[in-house]
Amino acid sequence: MTTTTPGPSALRGAVGTARTRIEGREKVTGAARYAGEIPFADLAHGWLVLSTVTRGRILDVETDPVLAMPGVLTVLHHGNAPRLHTDYVGMLGTPPDPTCAVFQNDRVPFAGWPVALVVAETPEEAREAAEALVVTYDSEPHDTALHAEHPGAYAAAGHMPAETEKGDLEAQLAASAFVVDAEYTTPEEQHSMMEPHAATARWEGGRLEVVDSNQGAGWVQGELATMFSLDASSVRVRSEHIGGGFGSKGLRAHQVSAVMAATALNRPVRVVLTRRQTFSLGGYRSPTTQRVRLGAAPDGRLLALEHRSLNQTSTVYEFVEPSAGVARVLYDADAHRTANHVVRLDVPSPTWMRAPGEAPGSFAIEAALDELAERGGIDPIELRLRNEPDVGPVSGLPFAGNNLAACFREGARRFGWADRDPRPGVRREGRWLLGTGTAAASFGAGAAPSTALVTAEADGSFTVRITAADIGTGARTALTLIAADALETAPEQVRVRIGDSDFGPAMIAGGSMGTRSWAWAVTAAAAELRERLAMATSIPPEGITVRSDTTEALGALARKERHSFGAQFAEVAVDTATGEIRVRRMLGVFAAGRIVNPLTARNQLVGGMTWGISMALHEEAVRDRNTGGHYAPDLAGYHVATHADTPAIEVDWVDDHDPDDPVGIKGVGEIGIVGAAAAVANAVWHATGVRHRDLPIRPDRVLSATVPEPAGGAADA
Repeated sequence: MTTTTPGPSALRGAVGTARTRIEGREKVTGAARYAGEIPFADLAHGWLVLSTVTRGRILDVETDPVLAMPGVLTVLHHGNAPRLHTDYVGMLGTPPDPTCAVFQNDRVPFAGWPVALVVAETPEEAREAAEALVVTYDSEPHDTALHAEHPGAYAAAGHMPAETEKGDLEAQLAASAFVVDAEYTTPEEQHSMMEPHAATARWEGGRLEVVDSNQGAGWVQGELATMFSLDASSVRVRSEHIGGGFGSKGLRAHQVSAVMAATALNRPVRVVLTRRQTFSLGGYRSPTTQRVRLGAAPDGRLLALEHRSLNQTSTVYEFVEPSAGVARVLYDADAHRTANHVVRLDVPSPTWMRAPGEAPGSFAIEAALDELAERGGIDPIELRLRNEPDVGPVSGLPFAGNNLAACFREGARRFGWADRDPRPGVRREGRWLLGTGTAAASFGAGAAPSTALVTAEADGSFTVRITAADIGTGARTALTLIAADALETAPEQVRVRIGDSDFGPAMIAGGSMGTRSWAWAVTAAAAELRERLAMATSIPPEGITVRSDTTEALGALARKERHSFGAQFAEVAVDTATGEIRVRRMLGVFAAGRIVNPLTARNQLVGGMTWGISMALHEEAVRDRNTGGHYAPDLAGYHVATHADTPAIEVDWVDDHDPDDPVGIKGVGEIGIVGAAAAVANAVWHATGVRHRDLPIRPDRVLSATVPEPAGGAADA
């Protein structure tokens, strides 16, 4: 059904007001149950067995001793597991990662590859048996080291062109008054969400039901149906509460293995990944090596810009971390070249992670811009504003709003940027050197086709059903406010039900497109429902329901560059005697469309900026080149920012909306992390005079750096 949508003027009242989360009381009291907590009768428990070699073949799986252990029901492996259909393109436009298609052959492509599932009556029995299972391998040499000159690197497109180029780069670099040519690196990062991956599968009345923790119930439903050669209508996926995802909670090995076991045993089976297992099976952000070359005229106008990025992927699946993509939006130059390359290594497959591409890419390009500003003697904010493009630097398309300049001006005023001494290493407070830094941020503002069901109930209330996912963003609450305004009623009269594939296809919670896509579908259904109600003399007991589908409306949109923007500011204190870095304050000002719920939007932006601190100073998953496995793959060995590392973070936004969107939404989920690490790194340079091009900026890296004598002498803060 094609429906029209109301413009922003038709929406009134609830949108834009600060509302606590609808499900907040349930969560803080423990009434909200997550995927690993929901009880089922006759529930069995599966425990995955992961490979202990990095590359090779499975020679033997000694199942008999394990099957004799107490409580053990079955052991699935490549010798007895059902064959899966994997020759297809999934919802995201890519084939499934073979890591999800478990137990299909005897190959081991990386350390931590799933080789078996032990199913028992209790989790304890399953774990004990899994740890006792003996698997024999034929081990082969492996390569897990990413470096800039790796001979296996090649250009890879992913979800954007692999390479873009215009102008004569070398000629423009030669003509430039000042040039930056530097390499920047970021390490492997883990999602480390509070709730690990969990799924329960069961057959009920000839229909497969999966209760899961995911970022799109319809996404997982479609993948499982195709993989197991089932009709989509015979598969139902539910995911009511999710304890974080950050891009990792799509289709994974635990869901597929749970379905296999439930089918084999004809009883419900639950598989929950341990924290350590998520390091190899949950996806991660690939390390990157990025080279940036910039050349500018004496006034700072960019003549040349080159941003080349290299990331690793597994030998069984190609995933691109498109770090060079951010330069295709933020800055133009007479000669402009970007490239995303990958190299296949014997490592697990990377995956989407908050602001994929933009987070590591913004560190490199924004640090390079800071270096260029230093060499040209130009204020870092002024340099960025002088190079703000009028149209998309690569696409040539007009912007559907670009308020980056407004973010910088407002942020500079509130942060006190005008009082900043541009000289590095001159501010001191006792043993601390103080510095401030800034960076720009950009993230795409897209929307994907979605459907929604809105029902006018006989009692005068309304029910909204949509296959949305609330991964901690407050989506339920936002959709309630949007629906209330679209229906011209109070939020208390609206019930929003989400996380059920039976509600129809809808966008996943990802790419900062969730709320925007779902809101479009909800407002479309509400508009038609109001028309139906205006003609109805009464509402029948079953209510009046309207279904929307935004496919046609989105297909008719004019092509434009659609993005959220932001300006990040940070102040740090550095003790060069101990290597300690403390972020003292941060400010982010964003142009992120119409803000539906200021309370949860601020929460998302502060969370992203906190992650930026963590990215800049702490996070680093280290892989042992000899074994191919991680050192300390848990939250004791993988450091993240904690309360002690996080200062008072201030966020705000400027008026901004996409006029083509029915609510004016752009998206806030990922823009908060973009540029945050660069702002911290640029502040460390301003404090010490030493440029750190490798993240994280650990104490040992600070200690090994040579700090120059303060220019003009030390000064108190």
